[in-house]
Amino acid sequence: MLFAAVTAVLLASLAVTQARPSLGIRQTAKVISHCTVPNTAALTFILFHLRYDITATLRAANRVKHAYDMGHQVASHTWSHADLSILSLSKISTEMSKIDQAIERITGASPSFMRPPYGKYNDRVLQVAAGRKQSIVLWDLDTGDSIGASVAEQKGQYNQVAKRHPKTVLALNHEVYGARDVLPHAIKQLRSSGYRLVTVAECVGANPYQSKGKAVLRDMLLTISLLLVLLALLNI
Repeated sequence: MLFAAVTAVLLASLAVTQARPSLGIRQTAKVISHCTVPNTAALTFILFHLRYDITATLRAANRVKHAYDMGHQVASHTWSHADLSILSLSKISTEMSKIDQAIERITGASPSFMRPPYGKYNDRVLQVAAGRKQSIVLWDLDTGDSIGASVAEQKGQYNQVAKRHPKTVLALNHEVYGARDVLPHAIKQLRSSGYRLVTVAECVGANPYQSKGKAVLRDMLLTISLLLVLLALLNI
């Protein structure tokens, strides 16, 4: 299964109510840069969903919900993909809480993991994450897709890993840079090298979610979409 870290900008009218979590004074979140369960490989993807209308927002919510329903792990990548290391405690809290609530409304689950944009974090980020009872996820393999690596170069990264065969693999990927070509190759190489493909939570022996409940955002968006169609038909 895959790990999908989500960053989203939804319509202002659909923005979730901002929570005020404990900032976890004197607490620091756990930082995960390697899997700990031997012979496991976790392929993680960053999903960018910038939405400016109802239809696109519904499509993005459906993609996240589908990934969740298929058993892939969904986690946070902040609300607007800001560099958390230069933000204040309150702004970091806002970045984390808004996307967590969006994920919870879409999937019904509250994520236990988050990945800071650009992999940047400091003591303030660790403090806020700890207050939200989340672990920070980094990586030990960067395919280079975000800086323009070609499909061939990305595949080469997995070839090299398969040849070196480290005890575990925690890979960083993005959905928009040749993933459709790279992913099948990565899966084939890792499996043929004896790795078991798992989620990040599985590769560190942890729970992917703090809680699970009923998804509500998808139903709300469907209702709004149907209302807009009705209004258009009635020429209102």
